[in-house]
Amino acid sequence: MPNYAYIDGQNLNHSTALSLHPWKIDLRKFRQYLRRKYQVQAAYYFIGAYLPENAKLYRSLKHYGYQVIFREHNNSATSQKKGNVDTDIVFAIMHDLIENKKLHKVVLVSGDGDYWRMVTYLIQKHRFAKLLAPDRHFTSSLYHHHTPDSFISYLDSPSLKRKLQLQRNGTTNTSTSPPSSLSPESAPRTPSPAPPPAVQTSPKVPPRAPGTPV
Repeated sequence: MPNYAYIDGQNLNHSTALSLHPWKIDLRKFRQYLRRKYQVQAAYYFIGAYLPENAKLYRSLKHYGYQVIFREHNNSATSQKKGNVDTDIVFAIMHDLIENKKLHKVVLVSGDGDYWRMVTYLIQKHRFAKLLAPDRHFTSSLYHHHTPDSFISYLDSPSLKRKLQLQRNGTTNTSTSPPSSLSPESAPRTPSPAPPPAVQTSPKVPPRAPGTPV
């Protein structure tokens, strides 16, 4: 039976960005990892309020295979569009567990302690697969006290981070480039040869008319 993943987008982004060693997760690789490791058929990415300037991100998420869920907000509070999606995720999980008979277990991506009671309940009911916490130091202590270690994985663990980290220019090579590969802006410049000395020529003098005094 398939599992579903519920991703707290704000917690994921903030936890990795504010980490002791900040990093970005490759969302394409992450979707593949969820499918391969946890048999996640549907991955719901809760992202808060819709912002037009992030339209490219939303398109990319859908292309990678996520179902993007936006948070409804009061139009009178558009200046405070915060992405607190805790209640939305809890409602979606409980709704799917009741209404969707195909759903087997839940994978939750967040380190927010607001979910710990739900996580504990789902573990007791054998409906919880894994808590994927983005950063060990930003994970609520409630999980350390109430959730068995076997149900928690940390995305910033060295092995997982190597697999999921977004690399610059699509490469994992972090070594410094040899001098021969320096960019034109940073490469040492050789002095240009001095121009040859100019040849001094006498100005042309127009011919004198006959009888003109010198």
